[in-house]
Amino acid sequence: MKRRFVLAVLLGVIAMSCNVYAEPTDVTVRVKSKGAKFVGTSMGGAYVTIRDEHSGELLAKGLTQGSTGDTALIMETPHERGVAISDESSAHFTATLDIDRPVYVEIAAYGPVAQRQSANKVTATQWIVPGKDITRGDAFLMELPGLVVDVRDPAAHVKLSGEPEVRILANVTPMCGCPIEPDGLWDAGQYEVRAIILRDGEKVAEVPFNFAGETSQFSAKYSPEGKGVYQAIVYAFNPANGNTGLDRVTFVVK
Repeated sequence: MKRRFVLAVLLGVIAMSCNVYAEPTDVTVRVKSKGAKFVGTSMGGAYVTIRDEHSGELLAKGLTQGSTGDTALIMETPHERGVAISDESSAHFTATLDIDRPVYVEIAAYGPVAQRQSANKVTATQWIVPGKDITRGDAFLMELPGLVVDVRDPAAHVKLSGEPEVRILANVTPMCGCPIEPDGLWDAGQYEVRAIILRDGEKVAEVPFNFAGETSQFSAKYSPEGKGVYQAIVYAFNPANGNTGLDRVTFVVK
């Protein structure tokens, strides 16, 4: 019993000494949609993890929360070196790490969480030194490529009987959820939206979409080529920056 007591005391002393030397260190992570604004609460946020790259230990996790940011500041103002494009309301995740030595971390961001069919993941590594906060300016800024594509019609696995045409409707946005419309800041004319049609697993057609008259809505019509199980792989592509996203839907023609 005496040995166990002594061992417990020694372990307690060691733990206390480690806590004495540990320094709370704040790290703020922001995730910006490529070619657009911040991924925030309106899109479910981006899921952020901070790990010790050497040991694999998870040091912090959470969601970016807040607004997509100031449109004029991010998209319309010329950016000078060292000038932040975020403000206090811009979506972010802040973690306080208790570390007693420099830690080489991997920071990963996955999102947007509310649109997982189009979610992407980005990672980056950096040293973090005790007491040296990363919070000023845009802090730890990550760029998330991709486009959100959400097929709205037809409903998944709907069964159709003899319809001459199937209307395919998709909602398309940058990863921040920003609006796409003709002559807008995100111009509908810059995006290629198409559906690759498979029947019983084999490609039978590729159908172009047009802007459907409402913000971020694109549609196409397809005439099924006989009975079978169809899959529409709907993708959006922006040739100006390579951003790409997709969603899938299946329907059955009886």
